[in-house]
Parts: sequence; C-alpha cells; structure tokens
Amino acid sequence: MARNYLFYDVFTTERLAGNPLAVVLDSDGLDTAGMQAIAREFNLSETVFVLPADNPKHRNRIRIFTPDYEMPFAGHPTVGSAIALAELAGEAAGIFVLEENIGPVRCAVSKHDGSTFAEFDLAKLPEPLELKADPDAIGAALGLAPHEIGFENHRVAFWSAGVPYVTIPVAGLAEAAKIRLDNQAWSELAPRKSEWAFASPYVYCRETVHHDSGFHVRMIVPGTPSYEDPATGSAAAAFAGAIMHFDAPTDGTSQLWIEQGLEMGRPSRIRLELNVDGGKLASARIGGHAIKVAEGRLFV
Repeated sequence: MARNYLFYDVFTTERLAGNPLAVVLDSDGLDTAGMQAIAREFNLSETVFVLPADNPKHRNRIRIFTPDYEMPFAGHPTVGSAIALAELAGEAAGIFVLEENIGPVRCAVSKHDGSTFAEFDLAKLPEPLELKADPDAIGAALGLAPHEIGFENHRVAFWSAGVPYVTIPVAGLAEAAKIRLDNQAWSELAPRKSEWAFASPYVYCRETVHHDSGFHVRMIVPGTPSYEDPATGSAAAAFAGAIMHFDAPTDGTSQLWIEQGLEMGRPSRIRLELNVDGGKLASARIGGHAIKVAEGRLFV
C-alpha cells in the first residue's frame, strides 16, 4: 500500500532551515509498531501520522513519534501539521482542532506575504517540577562553570507543559555557544521524563543574535548519541513557566520571539504569546511559520 507523505521545515520561512518534519497522510490501518518503524526510517526528531478525528467537529487526530518513542505532544509537529493540512485543503486561513495524546489542541492558520503561519493554544499550562540535582552539577554536565550559570534573578529550574525540560539560564551567547553535553554525567543527575528517557536541558540567555528576539536558546536531546534540536515548541511551552516565575510579566498579552538552531546552521524562530491575568498565566500560544520542502509516497 502506498501512503502519501509531506516534508516540511518548521519554525522558518526558508527551506533547509528550522526543524524538519515528515507528515504521513493516509495513516489509517497503521498500528503503533508500524508508526514507530516508519518514524525510525525517517529518522527525524519527530514524524507525524494523520488519522481521522475521534470527534467529527475536529480536523484530524495526529500521533507524534520520535525514532524511539511516541510523544504526548510536541510543538513543531503541531505547527507543521496544522500548516500542512490547511495547505492540503487549499485554505489560506482557518481555525480548527487537532487531537493529540495530550488532548484537543486549537490551531489557527494564516497566510501573509506568501508564507504560512500557524499557532496553537497550549493544551496544558506549564507547571514547576521538583529538581533534586545540584545546579552546579547540571552546569558541569554541560561544560559550564558555576559563574556561567544564571543571569539577573534567573536560576536553573524544571518545568513541564506536557513534556518536561530542565531550563538553564546562562550569562550570554558565549556561554551558550560552549555547551557540550556529557551524557554519562547527565544520566547520573538528570530527572527522567519517562522510564526510557531523561529530561532534556534547555539552555537560554537574554543576549540574542537578532535584535527582535527575546531569548536565544539551545536544546540538547540526551542519548547515545545525543543530538541538538533546531527548534523545540514543547520546550518553549515549558519555558513559559520560567518566564512567568522569573520575569513576572504584567497583566495583558505579551509576545516574544525565541531564536534557536543558529549554532547548528538551521536558524529557527518561535513565537511565544502569554496572556496574564491577576499575575497568573491564563493562557499561552506557540506559533511559527513552516514551508514545504518535499512530498512523496511511502510503500508500506
């Protein structure tokens, strides 16, 4: 059986930048093992499988797989899938719901100046998690000295909006550029996000390369081997908790851009929007562009 697939670069308007994503259409009939095998074949950070929605009022159900396991939710697959499905239907704009393992995710798609933008509401707001590891030891596992960790009132923390991340503030771009993950050291101190995977470090600083960005970030996925992710929407969702805690934005709506992937030659831009009411985060959205790179047929 032939199944169509689309290939998008997400959180960018340029091909061969951002975070690559495979979107497998016609996924009916594939079981979990089959989806996992296909994701391993593509060998991207995530592959999406599009299925009919359980609720007829929703657009589609999507399942998201890394080469090794299924994700409850992820940012660049949500943005990329929303744009791919809207473009496939010939829609220049629209609002619809995608069903993910985390729950229903409301998406909005729009087109401006020839590029397509999508944003989604967080199905789960960020919450703090207990971090037992010593911040200096966490820094050392990344090749950082104690004086290079932290800026202003920002400190190492542990947050999740569906997927947990250790958020690690560093002094500036020079410190962000020097990080190197020691997998052995990380495995001895990092909290787990599941029985088979450790939470990833999300390193950030306020110094940026592009003047319109609010933060410069890097995210390393631990493992053998470890690898860097060029754009991580689920981490930006968790990071919203750190921004609320340390920066305490005022009531109202605020937007900021997060730059990522520059060190690895795949520049990405993620928009984070926060709605604050009574000093608390009432809602949040992740948004970005995506552009189609390829399409094809999968003979499985």
